[in-house]
Amino acid sequence: MTHGKAVLDELSPLHRALRRAVPDVYAGFGELHRAAFADGALDVRTKELVALAIGVVEGCDGCIASHAQAAARAGATRQEAAEAIGVTFLMHGGPATIHGPRAYDAFCEFAPEDGPAPTTP
Repeated sequence: MTHGKAVLDELSPLHRALRRAVPDVYAGFGELHRAAFADGALDVRTKELVALAIGVVEGCDGCIASHAQAAARAGATRQEAAEAIGVTFLMHGGPATIHGPRAYDAFCEFAPEDGPAPTTP
């Protein structure tokens, strides 16, 4: 089983259906997302790695897949993702050792083997 692309593919039509039902809620969430990931003292790459780690702690496969893809697009390396995920083991214990490998698998689906993933607009 893959933990990145397959999860996003599964969730995409579900999001579209719910977005049609509650467009204002999705628009508000989109604004919050843009504000939270705007460049500031932390760059987008770092923020996406934090979000990936939070996805591990929360056990949210959709969050893991989405932020793994976004972190790779933002130029995070496999080693940076592995180390961010490693911190979750300390902070969340055993459950992180289950979702952490899933997160790393998801990240690796989106990142090249060596170096950062190419950035996309």
